[in-house]
Amino acid sequence: MKLTPLHDRIIVKPAPAEDVTKGGIIIPDTAKEKPLQGTITAVGKGRTADDGKLIPMQLKVGDKVLYGKYAGTEVTIDGDELLMMKENDVFAIIN
Repeated sequence: MKLTPLHDRIIVKPAPAEDVTKGGIIIPDTAKEKPLQGTITAVGKGRTADDGKLIPMQLKVGDKVLYGKYAGTEVTIDGDELLMMKENDVFAIIN
């Protein structure tokens, strides 16, 4: 199934949570933290300004981004865990 977000929304595939710490300690599934970065898989057209003009998106498909810990809504499509959020929930693009 293919999703196309509306307006200024994006769909992000979160990066996988780390299984092992840098010190070599294995992290159980119950203690793993949600990742705060991911890759954009789809973007909307942009938001509409008060005067009716379309403001295009600054983000594009394939961008790696940082977002807030509680940003977005979790959605499962075809077994993939995805996040749907607004463009302004993204803090930065990872270069």
